Amino acid sequence: MVTRRLWLDLETADYAREALSFPGLRILLRVDSETRPSGTAATTETRYFATAVDPGRMTPDELLAAVRGHWQVENGLHFIKDRWWDEDRHYSTQPGVALGFAVLLNAVVTVLRATADPADERPLRARADALGWDVEQAIHLMAGKKL
Repeated sequence: MVTRRLWLDLETADYAREALSFPGLRILLRVDSETRPSGTAATTETRYFATAVDPGRMTPDELLAAVRGHWQVENGLHFIKDRWWDEDRHYSTQPGVALGFAVLLNAVVTVLRATADPADERPLRARADALGWDVEQAIHLMAGKKL
């Protein structure tokens, strides 16, 4: 079971907007998450966020949903790209090469997700590894064709 507590700070947000030259900053958020797996001790984690959202336009539940959405992107894309394909360690001094690599990895992850066969229960990485051994299938998949 996960319990999340949301703390909003509007006054410090005003100070941070001016002191840090962060135009548009409206809310500083603190989210405390407490996880209690059955039979184990609770763990807590505190995360901080800054947003330009108008405090009068979003409820606390909507702000928590936005925080969870942020982590969906982090865990669903960035974690995969860095953990599986070691993206953070790849760099280049030539302009545009690192960006091109990042764009290519985004495309690969998108294609793998969009073309997933519901009957195929393999995880994304297993499907990517299989395509590494079947280049013809990978080319057809990237071209939007099936063999």
